[in-house]
Amino acid sequence: MSALLHRSGRRHLARHPWLLALALLGITLGVAVVTAIDLASESARRAFTLGAETLTGRASHHVVAGPGGIDERLYATLRLAGHRGLVPVVEGYLQLPGQTLQLLGIDPLVEGPVGRPGGSGAGLLPLLTDPGALLLGRTTAEQHGLTPGEGFSGIAGGRVHSLRLAGWLEAADPVQARALDGLAVADIATAQELLGRQGRLSRIDVILPTTGRAAGLVRLAAALPADVRLESAGSDAVFMTEVTAAFTLNLTALSLLALLVGAFLVYNTMTFAVLQRLPQLAILRTLGVTRREIFRLVSVEALLIGAVGTVAGLLLGLVLGHGLVGLVARTFDDLYFTLTVSGLFLTPWSLAKGLLLGIGATWLAALAPALAAARVAPGALQRRSVLEAMARRLAWIAALLGLALLLVAAVLPALTDSLAAGFAALFALLLGAALLAPIAVRGLAWALHGLPLGRAGVVPRLAVSSLVATLSRTGVATAALTVAVAAAIGIGLMIDSFRLTVDRWLGQRLQADVYVSAPGALDGTLSNPLPEALLGRLAALAGVHATSSYRGATVASPSGPVNLAVVDLTRAGRAGHVLIDGDSLAVWTAFETGAVLLSEPFAHLRRLVVGDRLRLETPAGTRMFPVAGIYADFVGGSGRVLMARATWLHHWQDPAISSIGLYAVPGADVDALVTAARMAVDANVPVTVRSNRALREASLEVFDRTFRITDVLRLLALGVAFAGIFGACLMLQEERARELGMLRALGLLPGQLRALVALQTLLLGLAAGLLALPLGVALAELLTTVINRRAFGWTLALDVTAGPLLGGLLLAVGAALFAGLLAGRRAGMPPAAALRGE
Repeated sequence: MSALLHRSGRRHLARHPWLLALALLGITLGVAVVTAIDLASESARRAFTLGAETLTGRASHHVVAGPGGIDERLYATLRLAGHRGLVPVVEGYLQLPGQTLQLLGIDPLVEGPVGRPGGSGAGLLPLLTDPGALLLGRTTAEQHGLTPGEGFSGIAGGRVHSLRLAGWLEAADPVQARALDGLAVADIATAQELLGRQGRLSRIDVILPTTGRAAGLVRLAAALPADVRLESAGSDAVFMTEVTAAFTLNLTALSLLALLVGAFLVYNTMTFAVLQRLPQLAILRTLGVTRREIFRLVSVEALLIGAVGTVAGLLLGLVLGHGLVGLVARTFDDLYFTLTVSGLFLTPWSLAKGLLLGIGATWLAALAPALAAARVAPGALQRRSVLEAMARRLAWIAALLGLALLLVAAVLPALTDSLAAGFAALFALLLGAALLAPIAVRGLAWALHGLPLGRAGVVPRLAVSSLVATLSRTGVATAALTVAVAAAIGIGLMIDSFRLTVDRWLGQRLQADVYVSAPGALDGTLSNPLPEALLGRLAALAGVHATSSYRGATVASPSGPVNLAVVDLTRAGRAGHVLIDGDSLAVWTAFETGAVLLSEPFAHLRRLVVGDRLRLETPAGTRMFPVAGIYADFVGGSGRVLMARATWLHHWQDPAISSIGLYAVPGADVDALVTAARMAVDANVPVTVRSNRALREASLEVFDRTFRITDVLRLLALGVAFAGIFGACLMLQEERARELGMLRALGLLPGQLRALVALQTLLLGLAAGLLALPLGVALAELLTTVINRRAFGWTLALDVTAGPLLGGLLLAVGAALFAGLLAGRRAGMPPAAALRGE
């Protein structure tokens, strides 16, 4: 009996390829998006970890100092004092066409470079004797068409340098080879010259044997000056992993939206499959097939569909992952840190998660249709009217459950401030709205019934009546389509709101008319600071009435690295820092006397409030800085700390400046001021001079680049939504073929049938689109004001723009109408063919 049952199920799916294709498409796309995002995010995290492990090597600890690095004479002093296992290191970045490499300066006589040099002419000696000599990973060298001994150009420290490939770095295994692809190794002196850090070291690695390591570390720490400290290797990697956790969780949750839509499509498909097979299932029940066997039949069919769709989704996810990993890595670059290792890392756990989620979502989606098929008595299964009456009763039950879920979505964010609760509220909102869809369809039908349709003819009346008469099918389809369109609308509104907020913020923050910046001014990797005399020359230019200065620096703290923004602000510059918490007059008074201001993301990440004290490592040891206020800021993902230049000089004695802002007198020609500023800079000093408008455009370009991955997710959601709407509407008409044949037999012309089919699908798409509008806005509200706030600490206002709303509505209506026109081709089928079997 079991074999016959499953054979009947397979034959049914084979006779309805559109039904099978829609289910496979839904689960395939959902699993593909989840797998691709997970692989891309895991690859970015793995790239950072691999790069950190490669640079750290066997070192257990680092000797580090402030932003200016370590005086290289300290290394000689420590070695002469008998300390062993010390390796001097200079770190920076080298830019080649289309690629950024980690530049590692080492002493070849003390510690060999990472990997084994190979290739013609390779070896350590050229690093010491040849100016500009570098070792590159073999793959990197081949990508740029370089062979040992060949010269090339690269950018480091804001300057273009002539370099020469001394040899390759060859790895012992494929994993190390991936890390070496993002690495360039040079002698310390060469790296210092390239980066403009003569006489300075980035750190000193400590490599001590396990035996006696603790005593050696204690002795080393005691020998260090007050402005130099010993810290554990890998502490920064742990901190950055924690910082990026919210970002990866956001991507995962957004990708799960696509899987949820795919699950709805499976639910839709299996429901239609059960409805189409009612007579067959009734006969089977009459012949003695048990409820359990019916349940098992539908469940096994769904699991087989889920298995095939999941495997296809995993394969498609690998393809998508290769494209998305670059976008995720670029977002990491813009928000957190520079990644020099690229490529997709395949992890068994990522594939296993996709497999479990795909099959699990399919089984859950098919559970309700399977239970429905097994629970209804044989006699009732044969009567469509009984089924529709049951669907109408269940619609009210579903509506009550939907209202309960909406209440949970509204209350849950207020009960706890966890990010997981925000996402739980988001999915409760989607499921609650989906459960309300059947009642909403009835409401729309009743509203349309109130219109004067009598003069419009029989076709409009039939189309409206069918919405309620076939609620068992239209309700399910509308729920699936509503969720799909709402997801696309919600993501679109969130992105638009964020961009508008950032645009307004830039208008407030960028108060100066012209900005003069050194390389690395904004990311704390300052190599060549602006000359001290340049500030005076720029202030003396005609048309300048005030100047401000900025210095980006990264300093240590007990809770991880802290990005400082050291500023000397004018009154207008202060006004550009919008305070979230703190009295303006009191804040700026305290700021000038040693207190600091925290950006909103930083305060959120470190759990600090006004009145707390921030601990920072200074050359004189750990110091406490009062928190005077919290201000709005959208630079980076880990936040910044604003510090007065006078406070910085008092504790760090480092007068370097990264950027200078010029405030023009009213009526001055800004373009002329830009030209004058460029002429005031020495030709051999690498600087960037930009107007306010140019810097604002560049900042928005970075924002757009940062959210490109989210845009891709939105496009994928739109693709899934289109496929869902199109397939569901097409299935609905396929399932109603006999009804159309009956109408044809009663006298409706082929043209009238085509109009009826198009109008029915149009109304279904319109219902889904209208329901998706408020749901999409509510979804965007949660994403914007709750989830973004908890994930990153940003306070955003929801701006409901017309684009995503109109786009979602047009998507729903257009896809439904397209499916109706395609299904309407069956209008010319002879009634006898449509009614065969009646």
